[in-house]
Amino acid sequence: MSMEYLHAAILLHNAGKPVNEDNLTKVLTAAGINADSVRVKALVASLAEVNIEEALKSTPAIMPAVSTAPAEAPAAEAKPSEEKKKEDEKKKEEEAIEGLGALFG
Repeated sequence: MSMEYLHAAILLHNAGKPVNEDNLTKVLTAAGINADSVRVKALVASLAEVNIEEALKSTPAIMPAVSTAPAEAPAAEAKPSEEKKKEDEKKKEEEAIEGLGALFG
């Protein structure tokens, strides 16, 4: 499931609108996304028995990690390589996806 679909469902929920196929499709279309009706139906069916408010409360907030280099650290250690940065970004994405998995029980 693409994050856009989950974001659309959360947006509808926060706006007090019903999370249904029609509303999800409208939000996705307004955002310039070609809504896949199969994905929309699957998300609506998945969320039918989920208390979205409770799921959002139980999901930990995703905050970017702030790292500071020690003052004595050499310049080479203060700047991680591009490969390390990519690994960290991928790990953060995976953690975010796991956190949103709570929406599906």
